[in-house]
Amino acid sequence: MHVVRKNVKRMQQINSHLSRLIHDVAAKLGDREALIYKDFGGKQWKSYSWNEFSQKVKLVSNALLNMGVGVQENIGVFSQNSVQYLFTDFGAWGIRAVTIPFYATSSEQQIQFMVNDAQIRFLFVGEQAQYDKARRIFPTCKSLERIIVYDPAVSIPDGDKTVMHFDEFLQLGKGLPRQSEVDNLTREATMEDTANILYTSGTTGDSKGVVLSCGQYHAAMEANHKCVPVTSEDRVLNFLPFTHIFEKGWKVLCITMGARLIVNTNPLEVQQSMRETHPTCMSSVPRFWEKVYHGVLEKIEDSGSVKRRLFKHALEVGRRHNIEYLSRGKRPPMSLHLEYELLNKTVFSLVRKELGLENAHFFPTAGATVSPQVEEFVHSIGICMDVGYGLTESLATVSCNHLDKPFTVGSVGRPIDSISIKISDEGEILLKGPTITKGYYKRDDLTRQAFTEDGYFHTGDSGYMQNGELFLKERIKDLFKTSNGKYIAPQMIESKLIVDKYIDQIAIIADQKKYVSALIVPDYRLLEEYARMHHIDFIDLRDLCQNGQIHEMLMERIDTLQQQLAQYEQVKRFTLLPHPFSMERGELTNTLKIKRRVLNENYRKEIDLMYT
Repeated sequence: MHVVRKNVKRMQQINSHLSRLIHDVAAKLGDREALIYKDFGGKQWKSYSWNEFSQKVKLVSNALLNMGVGVQENIGVFSQNSVQYLFTDFGAWGIRAVTIPFYATSSEQQIQFMVNDAQIRFLFVGEQAQYDKARRIFPTCKSLERIIVYDPAVSIPDGDKTVMHFDEFLQLGKGLPRQSEVDNLTREATMEDTANILYTSGTTGDSKGVVLSCGQYHAAMEANHKCVPVTSEDRVLNFLPFTHIFEKGWKVLCITMGARLIVNTNPLEVQQSMRETHPTCMSSVPRFWEKVYHGVLEKIEDSGSVKRRLFKHALEVGRRHNIEYLSRGKRPPMSLHLEYELLNKTVFSLVRKELGLENAHFFPTAGATVSPQVEEFVHSIGICMDVGYGLTESLATVSCNHLDKPFTVGSVGRPIDSISIKISDEGEILLKGPTITKGYYKRDDLTRQAFTEDGYFHTGDSGYMQNGELFLKERIKDLFKTSNGKYIAPQMIESKLIVDKYIDQIAIIADQKKYVSALIVPDYRLLEEYARMHHIDFIDLRDLCQNGQIHEMLMERIDTLQQQLAQYEQVKRFTLLPHPFSMERGELTNTLKIKRRVLNENYRKEIDLMYT
């Protein structure tokens, strides 16, 4: 589907080395607004210009030199999104240091491992929760010397020389006393320099550090620029953590184009931030759009019959116009186009306004399987979802919808420029190109295993190419084999069922089992509403999740959604859980992917009961 923007001049991309990128963009855009943000715990949106952004980055570079940070030294950042995080990243790159981002939700065990593995001396932390964890692991990390705290509200012990607030840290760079050295280091920076080490939590095994070079960033920005139409007119809300390679790469791409970044510090406030700041673009994961889908449909269901019929008709018109025609590169018939334009202005515009997306441009989406039903819905209401596929090891994007070319709902788009994709005899997607990592930090054994003899990277994902587009099948290691010898693709089944409004989380169980079953975390609020409407008595959530009438209702809904599945792929039994899957119990990664091995251990009793 072609995205049209009238009267917009695209600023020529400034794809500088990361060490000077902010300064080069500032030289072009000067006092134009660059960052929109709130202070930690603040209520008012504030902003920095590009010149102010550049100045803060220089302060950080000077302060780091005054603290004794060396070339290619590893620095840790343990924080949620914030402007301080951005200043630290680019300030470190300005002196050729390496930043290692930790998820704000990381456990003490994870932090301890990464600090010790990377021999980190200086750790930047966000708010109280991150500071408390950092203090507790301090004695077990011999390399760790100093903690720098972003949030000024965090209380630190008087006289403790191992801790300082970020404002105090910036004073070390006041007056830019080391700027000539910073400039020399910037001139000496090469594309071979390591920019980041991103530790992947992974759905199996221990964390491993993916080494990402400045050259990978440069190649990725150049390739993405050719197919991702972000411009200097865009207002880009940062929703995913900067630790996530998808958001980190997307953030840098937006900066190379001079777009405004809206820094959302509190993930729980993202929908409020959308309504307050009216972004035109935002990268996200499918789960975000699933919640939008459920939320809109729930409101429509609660409205009158006339409104329901009107909205269903509008959705059908939107689907025909945007999916059957525009997505396939065809011009819609005039009568259909005129009807769509009318409904777009009277119906869909209200939906977008409610979301804060009145000026929606396009929305990159990746990180998990996208339900075709949800993808069609988002396009139908006039929001351009740009579905893609990537890995930390590929510096995010491998493929995405090229918005000036036809695309197929269900695909993950076309390969970006410079990426070579090969499908192995086993169906695995193999990658080669300048955006692919050279390997894992201090893990030569894993690096050797990750590449084929002819230099292609093993993704671990199965898929196929069709008419220039890439389609995913399943994580190869995730394929289940039932005791009857049938292969089951759990993610495919989960993506079909997660669209039900009563299902919040789902994990398919089938490996070495007689039939397919599922662990389901329901939407508790909707389940309680259903129980009250149907006069179903319950004591608590556990009692409600075990209720026979609730199970019958949900089984009927599941059967409707899985009609197109083969009999051996269909869920025969399920267990409703009275609590969600959690990172604290090790059931989810920091990017909210299911750890199936842990689920099998934690819910062994519930699983066994489904097969008795």
